Amino acid sequence: MSSLQAAAVAHPNIALVKYWGKRDATNNRPAVPSISVTLSSLYTYSRVRFDPNLESDSFAIGGHRDAQTAIRVSACLDTIRARAGRDEFAYVETRNNFPTGAGLASSASGFAALVVAANRALRLDLPPADLSRIARRSSGSAARSLYGGFVEMPLDNEEETAYPLLDAEQWPLAIVIAVTATGAKDVGSTEGMERTTRTSDYYQAWLEAATADFATARDAILNQDFRELARVSERSCLKMHGLMLSTDPGLIYWNEASVACLHRIRMLRKDGVEVFFTMDAGPQVKAVCPPAYRQIVAEALGSIPGVTDVLQCRLGAGARVVEGAS
Repeated sequence: MSSLQAAAVAHPNIALVKYWGKRDATNNRPAVPSISVTLSSLYTYSRVRFDPNLESDSFAIGGHRDAQTAIRVSACLDTIRARAGRDEFAYVETRNNFPTGAGLASSASGFAALVVAANRALRLDLPPADLSRIARRSSGSAARSLYGGFVEMPLDNEEETAYPLLDAEQWPLAIVIAVTATGAKDVGSTEGMERTTRTSDYYQAWLEAATADFATARDAILNQDFRELARVSERSCLKMHGLMLSTDPGLIYWNEASVACLHRIRMLRKDGVEVFFTMDAGPQVKAVCPPAYRQIVAEALGSIPGVTDVLQCRLGAGARVVEGAS
């Protein structure tokens, strides 16, 4: 049996300042800067085993083949193989403990886990910044799942990678996720971004406002200013979804329960609960709050018709090897 094997775990991340749009689709370079938080309870486990007897890469997620994702997985492995000077193909087995392709950033945790496992299996010992850059080429948000806590991905750096901004322990916020649908979304993020770039009348305005939102959120995090972070995060979320709606044809990722959750979170805040919402390209609603309010928020969202599950998370750690090369 090949000894070129390892397994890794990575957590999805939720952007507070949103990433939507690519300035270079070929190399998957984001068009705007972003800031995210890495989640603790949700994870992707990925095992990679390189085998000289294989004639092509073999990929399965949750025990099922996925031909479209397999192409992206092989392209990611090609980059790592080139760095290692190896040509063996690999078995890749991945599983998530949360719905895949449903707006919970499964591609982010998936490709972060993949690059960390492949790096260890081939004994490359690449630094996190390099792994973040490699993961980004397969999934823009995967660059951020290399790190835990609060993570930033600015545009004004030649490395085009993500960086840790604030450790989870320094500002231990809680994330409550209202799951309103578990199936894969009809339009994936990559396709959605391409449509938006090509057809939205508002895309240029989105690009022009992104740097200011990034700077405001970054200062709010470093100063642990919850009220300001709530304001800029909700604004970034709603602007992104407004941009999606302006796409031709419009991208509507919300459902009835999603909208009800947004209204409930605003009502909670009006009643004195420190909480704000954010959503990505999917119908799930993420509520961010100090830990003292987590149960109140979870019960409020769980009572909304159409919410099928409520997940509670802390800020989590970065991607890491859990079974090393033997």
